[in-house]
Amino acid sequence: MGFIGGHLPEIIIVLVVILIIWGPGKLPDVGAGIGKGIREFRKASSETHDAVMGTTTTPAQPAPVVQAVAAPAPAPAPVQPAEPVTVPADPHQPSVSG
Repeated sequence: MGFIGGHLPEIIIVLVVILIIWGPGKLPDVGAGIGKGIREFRKASSETHDAVMGTTTTPAQPAPVVQAVAAPAPAPAPVQPAEPVTVPADPHQPSVSG
């Protein structure tokens, strides 16, 4: 796999479609616009990165350590065994035998 990743035919088709839509006279303007957009994106990305790194590298006051002591949990209530439930047979329901 090369840099293009084996998608050369698709890239060629996209370039031909772009050429048809904008025409050969407009392609330098489109390329310049794309380049300008990429430069702006990189600039904004680096400014954001610098701003984030600037706020995280400044020494901050350490937060005071607070230890909380939990109260012991109450003892669980004793569990009563469940009583069997009897369901009367429905005369309209067919019986199932296994």
